[in-house]
Amino acid sequence: MGAARIVVVGTGYVGLTTGACLASLGHRVTCVDVDAAKVARLSAGRVDILEPGLSELVAHGLTGGTLSFVVRAREVVADADAVFLCVPTPMGAGGAADLRAVEDVVLAIADVLPSGCSVVTKSTVPVGTARRIRALLDRPDVPVVSNPEFLREGTAVSDFLGPDRIVVGSDTPGAAERVAELYAELDAPAVVTDAASAELVKYAANCFLAMKLSYVNSIAELCERFGADIESVTEGMGHDRRIGRSFLKPGPGWGGSCLPKDTSALLRMAESAGFGFGLLDAAIAENLAQRDRVIAKIARAVGGNLADARIGLLGLAFKAGTNDLRDSPALAVASVLCAHGAEVTAYDPAVAGEQPGMLVADSPYRVAKGADVVVVLTEWPEFRRLDWPYMAELMHGDTVVDTRNLLDPRTVLDAGLCWQGIGRPRATVGSATSVS
Repeated sequence: MGAARIVVVGTGYVGLTTGACLASLGHRVTCVDVDAAKVARLSAGRVDILEPGLSELVAHGLTGGTLSFVVRAREVVADADAVFLCVPTPMGAGGAADLRAVEDVVLAIADVLPSGCSVVTKSTVPVGTARRIRALLDRPDVPVVSNPEFLREGTAVSDFLGPDRIVVGSDTPGAAERVAELYAELDAPAVVTDAASAELVKYAANCFLAMKLSYVNSIAELCERFGADIESVTEGMGHDRRIGRSFLKPGPGWGGSCLPKDTSALLRMAESAGFGFGLLDAAIAENLAQRDRVIAKIARAVGGNLADARIGLLGLAFKAGTNDLRDSPALAVASVLCAHGAEVTAYDPAVAGEQPGMLVADSPYRVAKGADVVVVLTEWPEFRRLDWPYMAELMHGDTVVDTRNLLDPRTVLDAGLCWQGIGRPRATVGSATSVS
């Protein structure tokens, strides 16, 4: 397929990345968003999302005339070859995915879609959504295709343009193949299948990663109890090609815009099919337990009582490289600390503005000033490069709780502070504990 006329509905992480990247592949793309002010900003080349390479792609598409932004989908779908649905599917009542935004868009454009135009779900949607969309469209001449995204915040552009695979599914003969051709310029294997299988792939992948993270956090807890070192354990695991090295980093729990809602949605889907997905249920429970263990570790560092303790937090975003706070484990930990009466000051290089119950500082050194303990919650590389002797001078206490195992323990020790990670031996000044 040559240059196609594509409409992308939604300009969040997925929609804007999808639109800008498809335009960079030579297609003519119109992105739609109901927020007129946002459309105006994007039309002027101003991108609010912190995503490496995205602003440049948007600017290139605008300059080259392959990318544009509008408010109303009905006005631009009449000559489209494909309409990509990239609207939010948040966790709804009972944990199931809320599909109201998807359904609203489908109903709004059903009567103006040209015959043969593919309606493509890029948003993460439950199994059976393609069937639901076909019923809402009531247009046998308009195929519905599932094309799930596998984009990580902070690397979304490179993930789109250099994917591990492209998954496309439809129950209409030939429709999935036509959508797969939109990606012909990319060197990636295409998995072409039925709609239900394509819809399930995304949940199966994300929930597997969530379970892997919960597992490594559990192993980290065992390391602390047995006196083992999680870094040595995961190195030994990672050499096994059946396991791999990715998603073997312990932390304060998993979060973000995808894993919490996708694990919950798959549980609800399993229940609706009469299947008790105990393994996934346990992974979710373990994730909550990990946050409780982090809170307990911080409490011990201030003598057991969080009330009135002065706690400095480094990081609020759910991961480094993004300003996204949705279901951030760092923010969850901060909220519990505040609820227990702690005086919390936080710093994140990508997060500004107020957060409930805490002071958000404009410098990591303000976080350290007078702190009884400093806690690393997001793995921003710049935290490694802080002046730790100066941090020690500013602090009231002497402990750094590193929930990401980000810092060099020796650097912290040399500053006269104690270091405590996740699943690693505690390192204290003057102790014989080996650190590396």
